[in-house]
Amino acid sequence: MYTLKFNDVAYNKEELYDEDTTQKLVANYHDVIRNLGEDPEREGLLKTPERVAKSLQFLTQGYNMDAAEILNSAKFKESYSEMVLVKNIELYSLCEHHLLPFFGKAHIAYIPNGYITGLSKLAHVVECFSRRLQVQERLTHQILNAIQESLNPIGVGVVIEAQHLCMMMRGVQKQNSVTTTSAFSGQFMKDETRSEFLKLISANLG
Repeated sequence: MYTLKFNDVAYNKEELYDEDTTQKLVANYHDVIRNLGEDPEREGLLKTPERVAKSLQFLTQGYNMDAAEILNSAKFKESYSEMVLVKNIELYSLCEHHLLPFFGKAHIAYIPNGYITGLSKLAHVVECFSRRLQVQERLTHQILNAIQESLNPIGVGVVIEAQHLCMMMRGVQKQNSVTTTSAFSGQFMKDETRSEFLKLISANLG
């Protein structure tokens, strides 16, 4: 599990594994390996159940995070009223249907309504919801709703582009497919604002 400590301007996280959860998962994965026809006592597999148990806890650490607490830990009164955009936020998640990874990038924009948040907090919100068993569609809306509810901005826009190993390694096995999802609220429901946002995330300003 992950312990998160918040103060007025930042938070720190310390990696701690719940011993009871770890031991239960170790026993389960010991059986999984045996049921697959392998020998869990073989040298190369001896530590595998424990590694997987800790890996899964790391990959689902988002259940121990609070998006509102993250955003409010660096919430500042500010009169700025133009679009704030953070794009190309890396994300890694687990498809809840097959427990296989999907990965890609998130683009987030909002128009402040008296308050802004630290830019890194938007990336932490992505981490909060992506480090869970997920579907991309729900993930997109969870990020938007958290920002809308915590900051009450004039509008929020979220676009996620991701590749899913459940489509690449198994099933249809299409290696180059990319799934794009979007969610908008407030001012971003208007064509002009949404078009500006989409143009900015596709532009190479470097």
